[in-house]
Amino acid sequence: MTEDLNTVSEDDLHAYVDGFVTPRERERIEQWLESNPARAEEVRQWQAQAVDLRALFAGYAHSDTNDRALLSKSRNDLPQSDPDKGKRSATGHLRAIAAGLALFAAGALTGLYAPSLISADGGNQSIETADSLPRQAQSAFLVYASEVRHAVEVGADEQSHLATWLGKRLEHPLSIPDLSSLGFSLVGGRLLPVNGKAGAMFMYEDGTGRRLTVLLGRNDDNRETSFRIDSVDGVETFYWIDGPIGYAVTGEVPRSLLQQVADECYRQFDKSEATGS
Repeated sequence: MTEDLNTVSEDDLHAYVDGFVTPRERERIEQWLESNPARAEEVRQWQAQAVDLRALFAGYAHSDTNDRALLSKSRNDLPQSDPDKGKRSATGHLRAIAAGLALFAAGALTGLYAPSLISADGGNQSIETADSLPRQAQSAFLVYASEVRHAVEVGADEQSHLATWLGKRLEHPLSIPDLSSLGFSLVGGRLLPVNGKAGAMFMYEDGTGRRLTVLLGRNDDNRETSFRIDSVDGVETFYWIDGPIGYAVTGEVPRSLLQQVADECYRQFDKSEATGS
């Protein structure tokens, strides 16, 4: 087992961040990260970057019916007489695809941010808060809800400090919802980027180990919305925007239960804002 822990490679870490490892591999890598805090911090930074990138390009993500055919064609075109050469050619194709995606990302970033850089008031926002909020919430949930030791930065035992700290970073007074009536207790919370600014995430867990996250981010366009629902691969998100803050409640639980949680969060957030606490 010790030898296995010493063989965590750079590729292993990237696969871990991208979610392309088996549960056994995940456990092995997490044990290695516990004994390598510097690399663990680097991995957490990669995860945060991945959350931002997924949210940033969520509006461009789409599949085409010809995608699989194109991949099959590339594979069938490889020379079969030299297996090693075929492998090298396949790798070349993948690297070319990766390079193309990198160029696309750079171009898309330029297109998204150029208006803000040119505009004196920076008010021309290319990505609406309401549209990007559920994607960011789902990405954060997928990254952090599966963590065993490092799911949160500040635990539930420092709840008062957590609310004060995150409230200052969001420049908005915060109170942390109490979801005990619905069977969920606070695990803790963390600071994370939402739409390129400081955001907050609270995590909850029930007696069976199911987890929920509550994400809060600044609402720069000040556009209010009613409750909305978004679902991707079984991950459900209820979200809304109220004044300067956008809210999103995410989990892999029945939609009816998640709606109860969202309703309770809305009630408590609304009450705390009315009282200024």
